[in-house]
Amino acid sequence: MAALNCSRITQRLASGKNYLSKFSKQPLRFTSALAATRNILEEELKGIKEAGTYKSERVITSPQGPTIHVKGSSKNILNFCANNYLGLSSHPLVVEAGKKALDSHGAGLSSVRFICGTQDIHKELEEKISKFHGKEDTILYISCFDANAGVFEVLLTPDDAVISDELNHASIIDGIRLCKAQRLRYKHRDLADLEMHLVNTQGSRQRLIVTDGVFSMDGNVTPLKDICDLADKHNSMVFIDECHATGFFGKTGRGTEEYFGLNNRVDIINSTLGKALGGAAGGYTTGPKELIDLLRQRSRPYLFSNTLPPPIVACASKALDLIMEDTELPKRVLENTKRFRSRMTDVGFTLSGDPEHAICPVMLGDARLASTFADKMLERGIYVIGFSYPVVPKGKARIRVQMSASHSIQDVDRAVDAFTEIGRSLKVIQ
Repeated sequence: MAALNCSRITQRLASGKNYLSKFSKQPLRFTSALAATRNILEEELKGIKEAGTYKSERVITSPQGPTIHVKGSSKNILNFCANNYLGLSSHPLVVEAGKKALDSHGAGLSSVRFICGTQDIHKELEEKISKFHGKEDTILYISCFDANAGVFEVLLTPDDAVISDELNHASIIDGIRLCKAQRLRYKHRDLADLEMHLVNTQGSRQRLIVTDGVFSMDGNVTPLKDICDLADKHNSMVFIDECHATGFFGKTGRGTEEYFGLNNRVDIINSTLGKALGGAAGGYTTGPKELIDLLRQRSRPYLFSNTLPPPIVACASKALDLIMEDTELPKRVLENTKRFRSRMTDVGFTLSGDPEHAICPVMLGDARLASTFADKMLERGIYVIGFSYPVVPKGKARIRVQMSASHSIQDVDRAVDAFTEIGRSLKVIQ
């Protein structure tokens, strides 16, 4: 019977392929309105290409790791631009945890959390994240973009004020736009400007200071201690996005709070599972229990999006276990970061960002130069990407290099040597 059923399935699949093949041969037809729109879009794309800011996507044919395979190249490529800060994206124990969860809990829930989409492993991961950050409770989202889109609208009303760093991540900007609170921006990491807004909004019911813990394009760390001091002085709450800090920044990877030696002074933390914590997907909000309870009732991205697939939950949970068991991982990231920054500075490159953060932007200025430089690095077996407008301001193009615990000292030196050779040939350095 099983063989018969398999045969029928095979026949149906073959029939479906024949149908799709026949359908794909039909000529495409476009309305006149769509044809006009296509012309508009083509002109827009042409302008992007002429400006040298068109972003091509390289195709990776291997798992994420310190060394990858790229379509069109026979070389083993050293990867220096992934958010895989701890090298856990392809760690055998992380991968195995995902496989086991696929067998034990299935591929997905086919539902949202409050209907029939919550499994025991989701609750276990939320508890583990709360413990990791020292918070009361945690809520999982399909991404940190969704977490940022879901929190401000629920927490803040027209009687409140939100004061946000002008260079915060796009997801924070979009999330704040959804809320009805008074919305204010302070100059990037400018404490005097922040305090002016705090003084001017002292009549608000609640005030929330919002900042990235680490600003991903520059590798700049927010002055968190000073922000918390201002928050205490003006009776305000503090929210930080820790996507580029969680798991690897600070002595044991607890992020920006730990880096500054602060003890649970941040009220609300949003972060991701899609970078250091396994690198797959998922985000979360962790903070006061009452807030988390309210988010479960009213946060739209949570209520109307499928829950995280079990394999992703299991991978992130195992990644957290590894981080909490092995405090050497963040140390290795720091060692590689210091070596790269020191050697690059010695040969004449200009790097921005915090000297101890794994994001190491190599500043080049010109968009086309950054793109050309990245292409030449790939020819030498080093995978990096040129960043230009609109990802960064015009005239601020750079190659953003990111260190990982999985890089060896030899890997770092090889990257610096390639940068040096190309930098001299392009007259970026002497």
